[in-house]
Amino acid sequence: MSQVQSGIKFAYWVPNVSGGLVVSKIKQRTSWDFECNKELAKTAEKSGFEYALTQIRFTSGYGAESQHESVTFSQALLGETSTLNVIAAILPGPWHPAVLAKQVATISNIYKGRLAVNIVSGWFKSEFHAIGEHWLEHDECYRRSEEFIKVLKGVWTEDSFNFSGDFYRFHDYNLSPKPINKPHPEIFQGGSSKAAKAMASRVSDWYFTNGNSLEEIAKEVKEVRTLAKENNRDIKIGVNAFVIARDTEEEAKQVLAEIIAKADYSAVKAFSQEVKNAGQATKDEEGMWSHSTFEDLVQYNDGFKTNLIGTPQQIASRIVALEKVGVDLVLTGFLHFIEEVDYFGKKVVPLVRELENQEVA
Repeated sequence: MSQVQSGIKFAYWVPNVSGGLVVSKIKQRTSWDFECNKELAKTAEKSGFEYALTQIRFTSGYGAESQHESVTFSQALLGETSTLNVIAAILPGPWHPAVLAKQVATISNIYKGRLAVNIVSGWFKSEFHAIGEHWLEHDECYRRSEEFIKVLKGVWTEDSFNFSGDFYRFHDYNLSPKPINKPHPEIFQGGSSKAAKAMASRVSDWYFTNGNSLEEIAKEVKEVRTLAKENNRDIKIGVNAFVIARDTEEEAKQVLAEIIAKADYSAVKAFSQEVKNAGQATKDEEGMWSHSTFEDLVQYNDGFKTNLIGTPQQIASRIVALEKVGVDLVLTGFLHFIEEVDYFGKKVVPLVRELENQEVA
């Protein structure tokens, strides 16, 4: 029997924002402070996780009353680990690409290229207003993000970099030192609208999509990869999923039912209104969360829809099914992060690798 050298990758949402990964009043053994996150990062690293994604919020709301800044927090986690890659979420607007390029280059040199970025085009209108940042309409946000990424790539790879766009201008700019990553640090991007998919196909290394059924994820993977091929590019796909792994399926479903039953109703409704506004701002009204129910939005990124809820064997089988339709990475959230990441690493990951090996035997 041949052994696979690699397989589907695992990432986890870093709880650097208070409230955990569900908008619910259920008790969570998860903390947003650094000491707990340090322990979590070390646990994840030992449990087969290759990536961690820090979140970015500038204002409180929807159950997230306190937030640590993403780049600073990412660097701190890198200092406590040795193999984990940390992805810092970034908002064009509050960040200028020259500032971010230099931050990432420095951290790349210190921590051997283990920092990546996730460019968030910005759907939270009231957040931009609160900090006095100019708000762009939906497709304009993605146009700015595309320029932002082009600038990052140019600054990171070229000398005497020049750029003349609608949002950014550079004249004979030299960044030194440059990141040690080749060709450049990995660039992630999310979104479900046509503008998001088109942008990803042109400039991003990774495309994150919200949770969904296997059939809908398969359609989205095919669509994004077809667009990338038209641009003579390859792109990797990551899918959001909230994991509830328990010894029995009944126990896992009971946990899900309790999370939803104890949902913070006012916070979920406010979040729902904000994201529906964002989705309806697209030309086709088909942005992220456009078809999300109240229950879906109890988990910020439709993570329940991916259905990684059940026994380790059930979850492992569903993960391999995601891999078969072209998913490269599963971005996970948990209720009780440290203990559940440990359980996932011990009970689920080995079954996934076993199933992968059976596929190539």
